[in-house]
Amino acid sequence: MRFRLWPASLAWRTALTLLAGFAVVQAIGLGIHTANQMALNHIIAEREIATRDILLYRRVALAPAEDRPSIVAAEQGLNGERISLDPIPPFSGSFALPLPARQIIRGSILAFPMKPRFRPHRILMRGRIQSPPRMILSFKLPDQGWLTISSPFHPSAPWQSPGFATAFIVMFVLGALLIFWAVFRLTAPVRTLAEAAEQLGRDIAHAPALPESGPTEIATAAVAFNTMAMRIRRFVEDRTFLLSAIGHDLRTPITRLKLRTEFLEDDQQREKFLGDLDELEAMLASTLAFGRDVAQSEASVPVDLVTLLRTVLDEAADIIPECADALRYDGPSHVTLRARPLALKRAFANLIGNALKYGDSARVTLRDAARDTLRIDIEDDGPGIPAAELDRVFEPFRRVESSRNRETGGTGLGLAIARNAIRAHGGDITLANKHGGKGLIASVYLPR
Repeated sequence: MRFRLWPASLAWRTALTLLAGFAVVQAIGLGIHTANQMALNHIIAEREIATRDILLYRRVALAPAEDRPSIVAAEQGLNGERISLDPIPPFSGSFALPLPARQIIRGSILAFPMKPRFRPHRILMRGRIQSPPRMILSFKLPDQGWLTISSPFHPSAPWQSPGFATAFIVMFVLGALLIFWAVFRLTAPVRTLAEAAEQLGRDIAHAPALPESGPTEIATAAVAFNTMAMRIRRFVEDRTFLLSAIGHDLRTPITRLKLRTEFLEDDQQREKFLGDLDELEAMLASTLAFGRDVAQSEASVPVDLVTLLRTVLDEAADIIPECADALRYDGPSHVTLRARPLALKRAFANLIGNALKYGDSARVTLRDAARDTLRIDIEDDGPGIPAAELDRVFEPFRRVESSRNRETGGTGLGLAIARNAIRAHGGDITLANKHGGKGLIASVYLPR
């Protein structure tokens, strides 16, 4: 089975296209949110460092000069910080912090409560590229020297927040559910229209009308479809009525001609006239049957296809007992599908009858052609059909046998009737010569 990356369904194509667009929008939104969150986390980390450093500076600035080294030693390395008392700031190998970072740090320091005379009069802010990067703040002490604090700078990543990914996953899932619900809801009328068209093709007389409701476009399409179905039914009914009227009117003169022919004294001429009239009557009956079959007045019901095929084979054996041993069925014991039993039986009777007439045998094989399609092969041992005629023999009154003799061939409507009946069920018939040139295979495809 071939895997399809792009689904065949319009609903799935639309849903996947919208879902892909929604995913791109979500990804862009996630990127923007991540960038904003990273900037916010940088500000938070800078303020935390500034707050810790100004706290340490206050303790050192308020302490006597001789106690300051012990305070620095006690705080050394508690948060990964490096603290030193220096006559000048040790800024070798460092760089000046960007202006926004300096403004945030200075604002946090100025907002810290402290007596004016102890506030740092000078603050130098630098950075150093390491792993992790470090932020270096140097405070000018009130009396002399500098307090330098080097702190690791590692703001928390946005994705480490417990609600960061959850919010976007929930939004994506809810959006996807809404997309699929909306698409399948909006495309449901299209599926309904396709099912109605399929039912109309299989059963013109009993196909239900589409509901003429819903959005304007759907209601307009339903009205147009129902109008089309009504016109098709009227056309079929008119044609059937015309054929019935012609058949009724022609039977009377044919009967009169037969009666008058009986009074002919020339036996040879009488037999010829009667033969021509019989052929004319058979052609008329076949034509009327062809018209009635197209009318499709029979309702579809569940049918056991295997039982129907066995019945046709049994009836063929009763009609031609000498060919009973050449009739065979091969396949499952039961297969049920919805069909018009009389039309389907007539189609298979024509095909099996042709196999017996021209090939003296009929081997019927039933199997699955695809997941939802049945295949019925009717095989004979006859001479086959020229390749150029394999499709043309389905034309009404088309016969490969050119003598037009009823003893060697029919009226040329059997295959046309069979194909119309099978196509009315949503299937089709194909003909193929057997390999080796002896025999014909008629393959019937029917949907389950």
